[in-house]
Amino acid sequence: MTTTTAAVPESRFALARQVADAVLFEGYVLYPYRASAAKNRMRWQFGVLVPPAWGPRHGEHSAQRTELVAEPRADASVAVELRFLHARRRTVEEARADGAFAAVPGLHLPDRVLVPWDEGCEERVGMSVRVADLEAGEVSLPFTRPAREETEPVLDADGRQVGRLVRRTERIDGVLRLHARQLDVPYRALKLTAVVENTADWTPPDEGSDRDAALARSLVAAHLLLGLSAGSFLSMTDPPEWARASVAGCDNRHTWPVLAGEGGRADVVLSSPIILEDHPRIAPESAGAMYDATEIDEILALRTAALTDMEKREARGTDTRAAAVIDLADTLPPEVWERLHGAVRSLREITEPGAAAPPAGPAPLDGDAVFRPDTPWWDPAHADPADPARDRITVDGTAVGTGSRVLLRPGLRRTDAQDLFLRGRTALVEAVLRDVDGGVHLAVTVDGDPGADIRRAQGRFLYFQPDEVTPLEDA
Repeated sequence: MTTTTAAVPESRFALARQVADAVLFEGYVLYPYRASAAKNRMRWQFGVLVPPAWGPRHGEHSAQRTELVAEPRADASVAVELRFLHARRRTVEEARADGAFAAVPGLHLPDRVLVPWDEGCEERVGMSVRVADLEAGEVSLPFTRPAREETEPVLDADGRQVGRLVRRTERIDGVLRLHARQLDVPYRALKLTAVVENTADWTPPDEGSDRDAALARSLVAAHLLLGLSAGSFLSMTDPPEWARASVAGCDNRHTWPVLAGEGGRADVVLSSPIILEDHPRIAPESAGAMYDATEIDEILALRTAALTDMEKREARGTDTRAAAVIDLADTLPPEVWERLHGAVRSLREITEPGAAAPPAGPAPLDGDAVFRPDTPWWDPAHADPADPARDRITVDGTAVGTGSRVLLRPGLRRTDAQDLFLRGRTALVEAVLRDVDGGVHLAVTVDGDPGADIRRAQGRFLYFQPDEVTPLEDA
C-alpha cells in the first residue's frame, strides 16, 4: 500500500486554495473588527467539529462526511488535504513593578490596544493514496496537535517590557478516513468517501461547560481538498445522465463537494461546509480578505475606513488579520475604490442587440397581492408604520406573525440551494419585515436547528416570502 503523509504538491491545489482560504477564514473576525463587538464574541459557526463528548449535548457534530463519484484512470492516486483552524487562546498580562505579571482586560499602547482573543492557527493534514488501495479497504490517517503554551513580550516605544501575551493551545486529536467502492454503472466509476472525525477524549468537567472550552479542542472551519492524479470527478449538481442516480445516492453530511481549480477541468474538488457552486472564484475586484462575506466589499471598506482612531487601535490589537484589514482600508488608492464600485460580467444586451429576449418568468401567484400593497412606502398616504414584532399578515386565510409556526415550501423563483434543502421543514416566525418596495418577508428559525438561539442573539434569520409558507398553528 502506498500511503504517505507528505504535503500535497502546491501546484495541484494552488487555484482551489484561494477559495479554500476564504472558506477557512469566513467569519474569522467581523466588522468592526474589534474583540469587544457583540458579533465577535460568538465566533466560528462553519465546519466546527467538536469533541464527541460535548457535541450531542449541545446539538453540534464531531464528524463530517464527503461522498462523490470519480472516474479514475488506471493506477491513479488521490491526494487529500484536510485544512482547519486550531483555536489558540491569547491572554494579556501587564508587567508590575516587582517583576511579576498580572492578567488585564486590555493593554493600551500608542498604536493599538491589546485585548484577550482566540487566534486561529491554520493546520493541514495531507496524504496521497493509490485508488486501488482504497478499493481494497479503508485507509485511516490519525493525527494529533499537542497542547502548548507560548509567551511573547510586549515592548513600549523605548524598548521596555510593559507586558506580555500568553498563548495557550489545547490538544487536538482526529482521524481522516478514506475508502472507495466500485459502482454498478456502464463506465468505470467509484464512489469515494472521505470522513473527518474529532476523536478527542476530552470530557466536559460539568454540564454547564461553555462552547469556548469545546472550541479550544475543535477542528474549526474544517474542509477538504481532493485531487486525482489521472481521471476526473463528477459534478454533484450537473452529472452526466448515466451517473445521476449514483450522485443522488451520495451521503454528504455537514459539507458539500464542488469542482474546483481551473475551469474546464474536473480533477480537483473542494469539499466545503459552506455551499458553493462548481469552480468558485474570488472576484478579481477584491483588494484583499475582509473575513465578512455578508457585506459588499466597497461598503465594508468604506465603513472600515470611517472607524474612529480609537476603534482602529482596538481592531489592530485584536488580531493581525484585523489590523491588515484596517491598513488596507486606509491605504486603498483611488483606482481600486473605482474598481470596487461595480463590475459588469455580461454585456450581451449591448453587444448582441438582436439577441432574443430572455424568457419571461412565471406568472405572479395570487398570494403576491397579500404582500404588495397598492400604496407604496414613500407615498404620504402610507401612514402605517411597520412593527416587525407585532405585524401580522394573512396567508391562506390565517393570520401569521411573530410566534406562528409554518411549513416551509420554497419555490424556484426567488430561492437558492440552501433554501431548497429546507423544503418540508417546519419553522417559527420571529418577525414580519417589510422592504422599501412594499414586499413582506417572514424571518424564521427552523425547528430543530441547534443554532436557533445563536440566530436570535445575532438577529440573523432565514427569510421567506408569504407565498413560500403554509400556516400550521398560531401560537
